[in-house]
Amino acid sequence: MTKMNKQWRLKARPVGEPSAETWDYTEMEIPTITDGQLLIKVEYISIDPAMRGWLNDAKSYIAPVQIGDVMRAGTVGEVIESKHEKFAVGDYVAGHDGVQSYAVSDGANLYKVDPKLAPLSYYLGVLGMPGMTGYFGLLKTGQPKAGETVVVSGAAGAVGSLVGQIAKIKGCRVVGIAGGAEKCKFLVDELGFDATIDYKNEDVKKALKKTCPDGVDVYFDNVGGDILNDVLTQINLHARIVICGAISQYNNTTEVRGPSNYLSLLVNRARMEGIVVFDNIKEYPVAMKDIAGWIQSGDMKVKDHIVEGIETFPDTLMMLFNGENFGKLVLKV
Repeated sequence: MTKMNKQWRLKARPVGEPSAETWDYTEMEIPTITDGQLLIKVEYISIDPAMRGWLNDAKSYIAPVQIGDVMRAGTVGEVIESKHEKFAVGDYVAGHDGVQSYAVSDGANLYKVDPKLAPLSYYLGVLGMPGMTGYFGLLKTGQPKAGETVVVSGAAGAVGSLVGQIAKIKGCRVVGIAGGAEKCKFLVDELGFDATIDYKNEDVKKALKKTCPDGVDVYFDNVGGDILNDVLTQINLHARIVICGAISQYNNTTEVRGPSNYLSLLVNRARMEGIVVFDNIKEYPVAMKDIAGWIQSGDMKVKDHIVEGIETFPDTLMMLFNGENFGKLVLKV
């Protein structure tokens, strides 16, 4: 029996939440390669909130996925055929090869990874884009100092859980905002956060006053919306707000709700700055070395949420927006 390449392609741009109408599932024969190319058997696919933005036909930091194209996604897999001088059969590589089970590449934007050093899924999470986002977003943009209070939203997700742990390593007091008692317990008991706020069952504004008696020095925002607005009422002089994402707003059918409390930035001489991880690409090796060191020393714990089967892609993607993922969401092909 011929092995088939299973692919998810963009069929129509969603308005609001992606649905069954958004995607086309196709199966084709595995492609053949020519000189300078390699064939990758994709093993894991990264499922990230940014994927929702890539579906919009709008100007952004990266071109949108085009109708009919294989959905863009971070991937890690094994080279099973090669006519490329830099990659050999048996190499493992990470790149952005999309939601498909096999990919042809010319080697651009691929880098080799070592499955002996870390589980392959780590290269899509803690040692991949989410890890780099948390590292540079907090350290470079947030600039936390020992003793300061750092608040992070989406704290049990791929980026948020790392941000909180890095802030602890740097000597900060860390408060995580997450949904549900189980996630909040995990953040304190397993990851060492000082306090948590369960946004599903607590008044966030009141809880911030209680958990941050000395105010907020750094806020790492993954959710936007009302939570961003609430945190702005509690910031200190010269606070730094890192805008990493706004998952509460991604599936809006109306306009994005911006922060009405933004004058707090003026009063507190604070700054709000966006982060796009690709700006730091030249420094990735430094971050990967630091993060790998923290994992080895036990200062950083990793939680991956792995879902099996490429066929589940549309439902697995929606887990992000329903708050169902616990840790870094990865699809095992």
